[in-house]
Amino acid sequence: MKRKDFLRGIGLAGVSTFLPSTKSLAGPVTFNSALGGPICTLIPSETQGPFPLDLTANTTFFRQDIRESKTGVQLNLKMKIFGVDNCAPMPNVRVNIWHCDKDGLYSGYSQQNNQGQAGLTYLRGYQIADANGEVNFVTIFPGWYTGRICHIHFQIYVSSVYAAVSQMTFPIDVKNSIYANNSSLYTKGADPMSLASDNIFSDGYNFQLATLTANSSVGYDAYLEVAVNGTGTLATHEPETGGQFKLGQNYPNPWEDTTVVPFTLINAADVLLEIWDLSGKKVAEINKKDLGTGDHTIEINRVALGLAKGSYAYQLQVQNNYGTYRQSKLMTAAH
Repeated sequence: MKRKDFLRGIGLAGVSTFLPSTKSLAGPVTFNSALGGPICTLIPSETQGPFPLDLTANTTFFRQDIRESKTGVQLNLKMKIFGVDNCAPMPNVRVNIWHCDKDGLYSGYSQQNNQGQAGLTYLRGYQIADANGEVNFVTIFPGWYTGRICHIHFQIYVSSVYAAVSQMTFPIDVKNSIYANNSSLYTKGADPMSLASDNIFSDGYNFQLATLTANSSVGYDAYLEVAVNGTGTLATHEPETGGQFKLGQNYPNPWEDTTVVPFTLINAADVLLEIWDLSGKKVAEINKKDLGTGDHTIEINRVALGLAKGSYAYQLQVQNNYGTYRQSKLMTAAH
């Protein structure tokens, strides 16, 4: 199985976006302990910006560390995804992020205000949310460019029929202190924009303002909670399975030495289970030939497969007379 086929299996085709166009409050309200405000309100829909990159045509972005060779203050970004229907964490949704470098440039495009960046891939990536609805990225703190306040774009991809696109920003005082204290890197100085003057955040930003705190080792930590339509079950109704199988969550999860992946075949098929680490490297695979219709399980033995403790994406590929179909989820070998 090629890496591009795995990436296609976690939803890199045919996405449509459905989100409210206003920043009104909706849905049940709980409280974000980090921010002291409501979380279970739909995230406002925002433009993808002038530099979105079509991930369906690129297979290098399944990774936690998206810096490549870019320099800047390290930013450890955590996002937690909730479904507004029951205000519960959304596991197994794909989260894409992309942003400019310290000088305000985006990878993947080359035009008058962004010359020389075509074909580059820095500061773009995606992860799959774990059982707590969380994803983590390692990046650099973004710079700014004329007309926009410092920001990060993100997309919550629930399934191939629903995704949410928005942006986050940061507290102005902390952000500008990063620029001031690292002037040799951020040579453009303080961000001149205010939230009120930025045309994306001027109509409200309560649900898009990430926390930003210095950590004890290196750089800064940022955190944002995002609510999207659904309860977590929407991601299991994936058209890309072609109605040929249903993939369940492994159990137990998290797990110590062994876990079981359950699935149901609608028609007889050959089955391939692939395991990928979060840097995008395939680390194991298990083949099962000529399985009949009905319920099945595949056991994963961490020691036998030589897997370190940590989180992994697992993908089930089903191949039968009707075609080849794939779906993926995330599992965690307990630390």
